[in-house]
Amino acid sequence: MTFGAVEGVTHLSRTQPLWGIGDPHYDDTYSPTFRAATLRTTLAAAGIEDMELHSVDISAAFTNGDLEGSHLLCRLKKSLYGLKQAARQWNKKLHSVLLELGFTRLQSDRSVYIYTKGEVRIIMPVYIDNITLASQNTALLSQTFLLGVEIICDRANHSISLSQRQYIIDMLERYSMADCNPVGTPLAPGTKLSKTMHPQTQEEIDYMRTVPYLSAVGSLNYLSTMTRLDISYAVGYLGRFSSNPGPRHWATVKHLFRYLKGSMDYKLTYSGKDTSVVFDTYCDASHGDCLDSGRSTGGYLTVIGRGAIGWLSKLQPIVALSSTEAEYMVATEAAKSPRSCGCATSYMSLASPSMVLHASISTTSPLSALARTQSTLDE
Repeated sequence: MTFGAVEGVTHLSRTQPLWGIGDPHYDDTYSPTFRAATLRTTLAAAGIEDMELHSVDISAAFTNGDLEGSHLLCRLKKSLYGLKQAARQWNKKLHSVLLELGFTRLQSDRSVYIYTKGEVRIIMPVYIDNITLASQNTALLSQTFLLGVEIICDRANHSISLSQRQYIIDMLERYSMADCNPVGTPLAPGTKLSKTMHPQTQEEIDYMRTVPYLSAVGSLNYLSTMTRLDISYAVGYLGRFSSNPGPRHWATVKHLFRYLKGSMDYKLTYSGKDTSVVFDTYCDASHGDCLDSGRSTGGYLTVIGRGAIGWLSKLQPIVALSSTEAEYMVATEAAKSPRSCGCATSYMSLASPSMVLHASISTTSPLSALARTQSTLDE
């Protein structure tokens, strides 16, 4: 940075960043956010334990962060929106305050905090400046929406349901599909797509330039990640063609929109009436189903009781030589999901004792994984 005077006006040249000169932590920008599976595990615990939910949105959160190091410009002592370190400094400030209050941070997901003192137990996931509290011991107002997900508490039946009905309505409006006719499956039976179905003529090229394919697949991906596991395979399949989609790819996206039009009322439900609170994982693979690479698609589903908390459907990174090998690869990925959730649950047992009382879950206890192919089990 250089200083100079032009016609009596002192100025700074913009050859260096305006903030953070001399700060050894200038490039430290990491700030944790919880995984979707962790949020669903928390809500499952709330449903099982019949907890109250409350949401807090911190106003002007980033301005509470303390800056470190030497700051030549304006002598900043507090963070500002727009600074690359703002999210990290806010997270550090929040973390220090919560520790002083007696909260403990989960090691398996560093955006979730647990508080226990006597009969008071609180689970608190934090997503930047959005905080959710789950507790039996506090007279809190009911949570309604969190990150675009509607949370429906049925205290009479001791259950919590997750719905994205409004998100689907808004998405269909955005992509001019609000008046479409519903269909019964995410993909049409027998759908086979490949990268060779890219635009072939100038007319198709001009047409696809007007199509919001990437935006639509991104919107669908958020939906499949949060609550709609039934479209996870379809969204992952359509995402393979994002670099150069053609009219047939777009027609398949619109078919998925039509499916959502008829299934927008689907919900994920976690109920305290289900006494079999155990982790079960189901996995399967479709050997060599990718027409472009010959690779296989693998998927798994992790449930606690009767509610799904973790799922994945994706193209495997290498070509499997047999269906047995494809099953082994997906089983390896599937085994990681309940371990991660089980680790979170072992900590959450501090705030939700029956999560472990019913399930005997720990990071060393055996977990159930169900594979479809007999040859995998025979090995």
